[in-house]
This record gives sequence, structure tokens and C-alpha cells, in this order.
Amino acid sequence: MFSVGETSIELLKATAPDSPVGKFIEKRGEGVHHIAVYVDNIVDELERLKNEGFVLIDEKPRKGADNCLVAFLHPKSTNGVLIEISQKME
Repeated sequence: MFSVGETSIELLKATAPDSPVGKFIEKRGEGVHHIAVYVDNIVDELERLKNEGFVLIDEKPRKGADNCLVAFLHPKSTNGVLIEISQKME
């Protein structure tokens, strides 16, 4: 992972063909896997997004990379783009 100002880019490599990244590459080829958006309060943001009609993959946040809580929105409700909502844990 590397940062440029307020933007971070994480480069991923499949650890196994049946891993989430491996399955993505097999199905869609190399490219952008998802976009992450940082929020101050992930629980409140998930509730807001659900009320707005977005389809949540994760109803509750879980521990993710870089000491963050994360949750994902289903691509069918975000014009085909997998969106990660992320909050830094303190």
C-alpha cells in the first residue's frame, strides 16, 4: 500500500486461485477490484446507505486491512463497482 496525499492505493496479488482476488481475476481479468471510501462513523454510514436503498454485502463492519473497520456495498447497487466503506480504528 502506498499513499499520495489523502489517497491510498493498495496493490493486491492472489494468494491462491480460489481466494477472493484470485476468483475476481479469473472472472474479470486484471484491473480495479474495488474503491474504498473512508468515513468517520462506519455504523452510521452503513445505516444511512441501507436507508438510501444500497445493497450491503456486510450488514456490520469487520476488521480489514490497515487497522480499519470495513464493509462492502454490492456492485448491483453501485453501477457495477464494488465499494468498500472504511473507518480507521483507534
